Amino acid sequence: MIKILVDSGCDVEEAQARELDVTLVPFRVRFGGEEYLDGVNLTHEMFFEKLIEGADFPQTSQINEFTFGEHFARLTADGSDVVAITMSSKLSGTHSSAVRAAKKFPGKVFVVDSLNACLGERILLEYALKLRSEGGITAADMAQKLNAAKSDVQLLAVLDTLKYLRKGGRISPVVAVAGEMLSIKPVISVAGGEVKLVGKAIGSKKGNNLLNQLVSKCGGINFDMPYVLGYSGLSDAFLKKYMADSEHLWKGKTSNLPYYLIGSTIGTHVGPNAIAVAFFANKK
Repeated sequence: MIKILVDSGCDVEEAQARELDVTLVPFRVRFGGEEYLDGVNLTHEMFFEKLIEGADFPQTSQINEFTFGEHFARLTADGSDVVAITMSSKLSGTHSSAVRAAKKFPGKVFVVDSLNACLGERILLEYALKLRSEGGITAADMAQKLNAAKSDVQLLAVLDTLKYLRKGGRISPVVAVAGEMLSIKPVISVAGGEVKLVGKAIGSKKGNNLLNQLVSKCGGINFDMPYVLGYSGLSDAFLKKYMADSEHLWKGKTSNLPYYLIGSTIGTHVGPNAIAVAFFANKK
């Protein structure tokens, strides 16, 4: 039997993880003197309520080797093998913790560096679930397929504000203030395991147009593989507008557009009212 483990950087909450038969290992998120488990006793909606309405900027702690070791021991106790999917090793030391813990379970635990986060990590998890449901695969082969496919994962997002990038020290206050005055909407991606700025647009409509252009530039969406949309904050209004503006990307190709609320690991930096799309690109 293959068991799948994932950290909460994939933005799956505990209740959904149980439905998917996946073990979720949460990051710890601190607001001032209060500490929470991401996706467990801090839902994504609760996170954004605290981010928007509170005075404290959140801090996230990486998952340690001991925690992974406990999970691996429990999951392999019945003879099962484990495939563990982690947030990009270039964004968190969590992957290294999982790798160190896995060394105590040779041939039983296989750790995959998603080289992504948020929705990008999520669709790699969904691909793993697809492979498991099809059957006839070993944990080693599943890990190999995930590693081969992860370079095709594209995560693109349009931000509504530069405020939270400034708060997190990702950009200077001067750049943030100037950007806010000009209503600049930055477009970011996860490339090579790192978050990168890939474009800027003035206003939401041009931001949505730029996002569509970048989707096409990637080669378009492979609808035979998992794909998702996402939004941050307490309203999905911006995402619904984007879905209408980007109808040409989906029409005639799918009748299902799954979307989710983004969680704390990326939400901390993008703030509310961001929209995102994650997909496996068509190979050119």
